[in-house]
Amino acid sequence: MSEESIQVNFGKPIALFPLNKAVLLPQQVLPLHIFEPRYRQMIARALDGSGQIAMAVFAGNRWRKEYHARPPLRPAVCIGQIIEHERLPGGEFNILVQGVCRARIVEELPPSSERLFRAARVEPVGIDSHAEAALEGVRERLTEMLAEEPLSRLIRAEWVVKNIQNSAIPTEVILELVSFALPTSSEGRYKLLAEGDAGQRAGLVEHELRNLQRLIRTAAAQHPEAWPKGCSWN
Repeated sequence: MSEESIQVNFGKPIALFPLNKAVLLPQQVLPLHIFEPRYRQMIARALDGSGQIAMAVFAGNRWRKEYHARPPLRPAVCIGQIIEHERLPGGEFNILVQGVCRARIVEELPPSSERLFRAARVEPVGIDSHAEAALEGVRERLTEMLAEEPLSRLIRAEWVVKNIQNSAIPTEVILELVSFALPTSSEGRYKLLAEGDAGQRAGLVEHELRNLQRLIRTAAAQHPEAWPKGCSWN
């Protein structure tokens, strides 16, 4: 399912599903088990409408003490489309959510006695019909890094390279696929979500890949295969 095939009505508020880290980026698919009453209501209402929710991120650590209240949120969100759902006998849901596009919280709606979940007005981020021109050379650099040692050892490296070689897939989508395959830190993943400029996002992805190259080479230089059983590299 491509971003172009899904319409998002930014004129209407959208439900917020905040977590402690960015778990969804455009093009990615995320399975979720929904059991809290407020989020069960959220999913039920979403399924009666567009089937869309916004995956948000808590700001700071206040959510640990205020999880059931309204702890502050970071501005970047990913609009997700529920592409599969199963309603369980107890009212819980199993859902698959696909990332559609980046957005930014403009204004959160005030609490409502009949709405248990949070909602906000959001605006699109990074919708650029000329993004491909700003990404010249990116596919070649990504291929070079992922097709050679040590990154070629990554489980998804071959799969990503095959997609890079498919000219029918836009380079901007390729960046999302690489982001999905990267073992990125929570903060690095949020930066990828918040960055609307495709050229800047390509720089972030390449930076993460170079860091990963160094990490793998450093680990290999320790010759962990020669260590006594039970030891590990940290």
